[in-house]
Amino acid sequence: MAENNEFIREVDEDYRRDQIARIWKRYNALIISGAILLVAGVGGYNYWRHAERTRAEAASERYDVASRLAKDGKTEEADRDFAAIRTDAPGGYALLARFRLAADAAKRDAAAGAEAYDKLAADTGIGDSLRDLARLRAALLRLDGSDPNAALASLQGLAAPTNAYRHTAREMLGLAALKRGDIEGAGRWFDQISADAETPQGLRQRVDVYAALVAGGPVTVTEAKPENAAPPPITR
Repeated sequence: MAENNEFIREVDEDYRRDQIARIWKRYNALIISGAILLVAGVGGYNYWRHAERTRAEAASERYDVASRLAKDGKTEEADRDFAAIRTDAPGGYALLARFRLAADAAKRDAAAGAEAYDKLAADTGIGDSLRDLARLRAALLRLDGSDPNAALASLQGLAAPTNAYRHTAREMLGLAALKRGDIEGAGRWFDQISADAETPQGLRQRVDVYAALVAGGPVTVTEAKPENAAPPPITR
């Protein structure tokens, strides 16, 4: 019985070897080509990863150099370098350069900075959170500028319950209302900040101060009259 089993096993092995030989004879070119393509694909992917890593490291060094130039007050050289990074660096560093250029433009001209942030906010190729950040910065630049109504409208959109920048937007809206003398409107924005469980602790402490101002109502400033002024000192 054992001999029969051994004979059957040998026959099976011979059959499998014959099958493999026939498959190899018929498809060896395809098998070799597939193996070559697989190796080439893995090699190509590894080369691409290496190239991307090299580009990112180079962009990081360039960004650091431009940042140091800006810190040293060499604005023109820094802007030139940031503009070059924006043009040819990998996506992340190019985006960082765009935000940095917008911030530097805002230091020189609030309107120009707001326009630069508008372009970032309109870019559908970047994430929604970064677009909202650009909207926020543009609104803050315009809030005390020539177009406060547009700034307020933008901040109201950012004050939505699920927006990542709602805390800053609500604070600015409340302060703007307080500045206009709209005590009731300011109170509503500050109440939203207080009721939000995710409000940062620092902002919550500031809101306590704002709430005291709201509770005090409008402040009336009385102009001093000459007759109420202190008499001049007596000279001897």
